[in-house]
Amino acid sequence: MFDQNQKNMVLALLTVAMVCAVILGGTDSLTREPIAKAQHEAFMNGLMQVLPEHANDPANDTVILQADDQTITYYLARNGEGNINGIAWETSAPDGYSGSIRMLIGVRPNGAVYAVRVTSHHETPGLGDGITLNHAWLDSFVDKTLTQTSWKVRKDGGDFDQFTGATISPRAVVKAVKAGLELFELHKVRILAPSEQKIQGKPNE
Repeated sequence: MFDQNQKNMVLALLTVAMVCAVILGGTDSLTREPIAKAQHEAFMNGLMQVLPEHANDPANDTVILQADDQTITYYLARNGEGNINGIAWETSAPDGYSGSIRMLIGVRPNGAVYAVRVTSHHETPGLGDGITLNHAWLDSFVDKTLTQTSWKVRKDGGDFDQFTGATISPRAVVKAVKAGLELFELHKVRILAPSEQKIQGKPNE
């Protein structure tokens, strides 16, 4: 049996736990929306960086495909005449040095890269984080195509530089961009089809 002091201690601990739970729940409620808003704004900012100048709202002009057991949203940019002049989508490199590397890829309708931007990663500061900070390296993707590019870092005999002391990070990004372009090429007819021809699911034959 508990004596009165033990009962008081248990009651005090339960009260503290309940108060902490209420505080944590309230903090989560207060911060969830601002965090989500900040993440959305960061995503949209990145999206604008990988698409050419356009007259529409790509966030509301999309094609959603199921491919390789994943759902991919393609964001379409259109010129003033309504023609598609850019396509962007989010992808990831699972084999970064310190985990997954998420990025946005933007291409022209012919499949040539318009821009690549890394949106999140956990690579080593001063080494692998060059995938976001080395703008000249990111610019080396511009105008690259599947057929006219060796999609490897130079250490592996390809067209892309690696960083001093860090090969894994750029290798992972190059591999992921190539895979993204291959998927785009596979579904290009479906993605670029006029709106009235677009049907959820498999690409048009």
